[in-house]
Amino acid sequence: MQLKPRKKQTLRYRYKKHKKSLRWGRLTLFLVFSGLLVFGLARLIGYGVDLFSSRRTSQELRALYDSSTPQPTAAEPAPAPTESPAPPEPTAAAEASPPPAAEPSPVPTARPKLPAIAYPNNPKRQINSRFRILRQENKDIVGWLSINRLVEEAVVQRNHTYYLDHDARRNENVNGAIFLDVAVSLKTRPYTLLLYGHNMKTGAMFGCLRNYETAGFYRSNPWVSFDSIYEEGRYVIFAVGEIGVVPGAKNYVDLYFLNSDNPLKRQNEISALVRASLYTCPVDVQATDQLLLLLTCVEDDNARRVVAARRIRDGENEKDLENAVKGSKKR
Repeated sequence: MQLKPRKKQTLRYRYKKHKKSLRWGRLTLFLVFSGLLVFGLARLIGYGVDLFSSRRTSQELRALYDSSTPQPTAAEPAPAPTESPAPPEPTAAAEASPPPAAEPSPVPTARPKLPAIAYPNNPKRQINSRFRILRQENKDIVGWLSINRLVEEAVVQRNHTYYLDHDARRNENVNGAIFLDVAVSLKTRPYTLLLYGHNMKTGAMFGCLRNYETAGFYRSNPWVSFDSIYEEGRYVIFAVGEIGVVPGAKNYVDLYFLNSDNPLKRQNEISALVRASLYTCPVDVQATDQLLLLLTCVEDDNARRVVAARRIRDGENEKDLENAVKGSKKR
């Protein structure tokens, strides 16, 4: 008879212990959830603050850039031609038939090579007045990128890591800045300008490049302007898509060869860019053209989204190029 009360007491004890355990479990779960919520909100607020700061920096630098009228340096005048000396009067010895010349030794043919090109209107590489003002803010500023309704940003050059988390004023910022590949030299006009920027979901930096995957947007916005510290430049977009940056990857393009002085290798990589494009665009692109590539990351670490443009050639009609882009078709 004494077993029953003990059994009831045991069950009651176990129930209380289980109830207490549930309370602690719920409390722990609540605290964990609250912690994650606070952490998520803190990160969200941080992203918002960084986005606001990034946009403010862009606007302030743009105001400085627009405040000064560009003063391009005039090209140096070509040297006056000198008079060639008159050929000497032929002598009797000269009139005599000379002995037959020996056959010249065959000279090995040099591989084709693209020449270095000085800036046509700025051979002494004087920094444009606009950039003298900007470089007081940051000596790393080397250019300005403009895409209609999408991008108005200073372009910096330092290395491949610093501006991943610093803005164009060198303040820490998750949006980073748009930067020029460190291997690209501005001592002469580069054959290829490689610009990198984060693929931000807010559309900041190069997050806006996803707009070019819509055919209508591409046809209506084929122009990109990039002014370096030494010269202004206007470019027409001829390819948009995703390229592989690792050998063997789909649509692999060797970015190194795009800046090569070997025209054959360069033309091969231009062709690879065209094949990788979402559109068939009739704009002609040759190895001698200057290219501008805008690159950003995608979900695949071995790939990059690219918007590729070429510099408008001297004497080229922009309306003809615009019509050519309008005739492009999505593959």
